[in-house]
Amino acid sequence: MNEEKKIAGLYIRVSTEDQAREGFSLPEQEKRLRAMCEYKGYEIYDVYKDAGISAKTGNLRPEFERLLQDIRDKKVNTIVVLKLDRLTRSVYDMEGIMNFLEEHDAYLDCANDDINTTNANGKMVARLLTTVSQNEIERTSERTKIGLTGAIKVGHIPHHAPLGYKHEDKKLVIDYSTKDVAIRIFNMYHDGMTYQKISNILNEEQVLDKTNWRDSTIVHILENPIYKGDFIHGKRTKHPTYYENVVEPLVSKEYWEECQVQQKKNSRSYKRTLNYLFLQKLKCPKCKRILGGKATTKKNGNVYYYYYCNDCKINIKENTIEEAFDEFMDSIVEYDSIVNQYFLPMIKQKVENPKEELEKEIKNQKDRFTRIREAYIEKVFTLEEYNKERKKVEEIIDKLEVELEETEVCEQLKFTPNDILVKRDIDFINSIKYPEKYKNNTKFWKEYTREEKSDLIMKYVDEIELEEVFNGKCIPKFVKFRESIASASNELYFNGYYDRYVPSLFGNIYGNIRFSEYLPEKEVGEQIMRLRQFYDVGYYEATYNVKNQVFYFNFIEDNKTLVRVFPLEDYRKIDPDMKMDTYNLGVIYVKEDNGTLLQNEDDVFKYIPAECDCNVIQSKEPIYVESKPVPYYEDEETEEVS
Repeated sequence: MNEEKKIAGLYIRVSTEDQAREGFSLPEQEKRLRAMCEYKGYEIYDVYKDAGISAKTGNLRPEFERLLQDIRDKKVNTIVVLKLDRLTRSVYDMEGIMNFLEEHDAYLDCANDDINTTNANGKMVARLLTTVSQNEIERTSERTKIGLTGAIKVGHIPHHAPLGYKHEDKKLVIDYSTKDVAIRIFNMYHDGMTYQKISNILNEEQVLDKTNWRDSTIVHILENPIYKGDFIHGKRTKHPTYYENVVEPLVSKEYWEECQVQQKKNSRSYKRTLNYLFLQKLKCPKCKRILGGKATTKKNGNVYYYYYCNDCKINIKENTIEEAFDEFMDSIVEYDSIVNQYFLPMIKQKVENPKEELEKEIKNQKDRFTRIREAYIEKVFTLEEYNKERKKVEEIIDKLEVELEETEVCEQLKFTPNDILVKRDIDFINSIKYPEKYKNNTKFWKEYTREEKSDLIMKYVDEIELEEVFNGKCIPKFVKFRESIASASNELYFNGYYDRYVPSLFGNIYGNIRFSEYLPEKEVGEQIMRLRQFYDVGYYEATYNVKNQVFYFNFIEDNKTLVRVFPLEDYRKIDPDMKMDTYNLGVIYVKEDNGTLLQNEDDVFKYIPAECDCNVIQSKEPIYVESKPVPYYEDEETEEVS
């Protein structure tokens, strides 16, 4: 340095991670810098302290900016720091600082680093040390990111726990005292409610003892991928990282995605003033856009609904669409009543609310109640505050105990997918044996109110594509179901536990047969024996000839009704391309001239047959003819069908 009087600005800084590190505290830095200045004869103008701020590029350091301004104003001509990394760890920033010092005839002096910026060698050393420091911080950052990635992948989410979750042993886990609220929000939105309506309902009910539910709260919940088990780290940065399946989800991925699609639909400018059955579901047969809705009210008070496309000048009556939907929707209603309302809630309850977790959460809430009571005794709470907190905890405990009781019931019931198929078989036979009672015990599509129909379509149908047949008349061409519903149904079907109607020819008569996929012989035998607890069902095997493509059973003459048909081998694996000439099929039938084997015929509508572990006597040899399968009945002669 030259002989110019050195007026020093002491710059000291600690970042949050340095606070506890010995020798880096603010008082320690200041003490050592004052000693150095006294030794070198520097005059100290001021001390500039940045606390809890790192030296990363872009971070605002108010005291450092004040120091630079004092250099501009010629109040200071030398920056004194303990180490170069207190000033910066960026090569880019260091170059800028050195240029700034040259422009203002100022210098840099470090207590622990031998740096003198009055000559070329000193500047080179400063640059080299900054490069080493930047490399160190970048390597530390990389190690931190690797460690953070590993932590996130095992459920250590470095964020505040969202509604329905809590931190336990540093992991984000389901909070069984609040999870149902989060799931309910998704369900309400999935069913078509707006953010405003959801928040209003939650406020009116004072859910979780809160009256400050807002639209923005609902939006944050619905858009948060944590509810489907995923997490985004650095969401507001230029390069966010997406982690899949890092926590236990509260909703399926399909359901979460459907809510994002629903958000786009809700954001459209269409205003819902009447209850349209197919709102946001119909596509124009020409331009493929979603149709709008309108309605006219006649003098007699009847309301007639239409769907239209302004661009293509198409108007479609709602009842035209509904007529084509009637038979189809009856099948959906049946699925809804049997599978979703009867079996799946029980299975879901058992899976989503494990007994151990509920018992653990009940204990946590009881411990919380004890702490509240002790706080009241110690006069930390007023009586009013105590009663309010006590009521909140008691409500949570009551709710958890109900769920625990339901879970224990589920463990006793032990419903299986096999039960679903048996129940559907029983219902089908009920409709044949006791048609009037079946109608009285079953709610059909036509009996639903408009609100119920609309809710059902909203629940199951994603979109409907129409086709124009003649003179502007349109009919449904393609129905796309919501993935969360379709995947559940398909999984049951392809695993052999759910039936579907398949168009078939019965001699010269066109109709449908109930068809299910392959199941192992033991399970088929168990199903038949369960059905025989309620009805006198029979069984035989037949061979289907592909060339003729006619499935013929003389069911009218022999007074037998087909209950269900299924493959005897797993042809999806054996013959995935469907190139075989013949297929062996099992057939379950029931005679029409007798009733139930139970004493009370009403019981067939209330119960399902119990599980049994017994063998069924079956006709093993299929009867094969040149082009058509024929039935084989035990103790009867084989009939030749023409």
